[in-house]
Amino acid sequence: MCKRLNYFWRLFATGFSFTVFGVGGFFLWVVFFPLLALIPGTPQQKERRAQYCVHCNFYFFIELMRRLGIMDYHIDGLDKLNRPGQLIIANHPTLIDIVFLISRLPQACCIVKDSLWHNPFMRGPIVNAGYISNGDSEKMIQACVECLQAGGIVIIFPEGTRSEEGRPYKFQRGAARIALQANAVLTPVTLRCHPPTLSKQDRWYQIPAQKFHLGMSVGNDIVLDNFRSITPDSVAVRRLTRQLQDYFTQQRELHEHIGT
Repeated sequence: MCKRLNYFWRLFATGFSFTVFGVGGFFLWVVFFPLLALIPGTPQQKERRAQYCVHCNFYFFIELMRRLGIMDYHIDGLDKLNRPGQLIIANHPTLIDIVFLISRLPQACCIVKDSLWHNPFMRGPIVNAGYISNGDSEKMIQACVECLQAGGIVIIFPEGTRSEEGRPYKFQRGAARIALQANAVLTPVTLRCHPPTLSKQDRWYQIPAQKFHLGMSVGNDIVLDNFRSITPDSVAVRRLTRQLQDYFTQQRELHEHIGT
């Protein structure tokens, strides 16, 4: 009986949390960001303010889910993040990966699906925080490079979509192109979710039998010196992409072996 009540509580709390998330995003767009825009500053300063507001909103959402008993989390190596010109690449097991990451990054830019620019609950944070659309791949890459070279932080999921459990990683080459063109600090972040939930195959209401645990492990920077000497550039991009894919594959196998 207690397990059943716990399940229905977490189902209600999950729906409540996502409702709060959507309403919060809409409020930021129609109320808070217009007020924030009245504060004098350069476009870059205004973007940084908006990014910090999104960071606070996402931090609140993650802590709300934790306090409601839906999830808990653990982070290793957080001190390796939040550095100027840093390109953070991560695998993508759940719907809330980007929320979890930005909740730990006060100033960060990310790539978003072009369709989200038309979502009334997401448009405000996306536009005001200077997030980058994936609608045009060449413009996307150039915008990421410019952001990194200006000292910004960019988050990329090289798969381009959420991972499918049990299937091998298949990375796109955009992340490697951006890293090499921008001469970025390239930092891998491994995300884990147990039991699996909010995956590409799941609806929000298909919750597990117990609260889920999110894990974040920040790896050491990937050295790019050996790739810069490779010609042509397309070969360097291909080899770096393969190394990134191999790294995350090894991380997944390691954590599957130890049962986390």
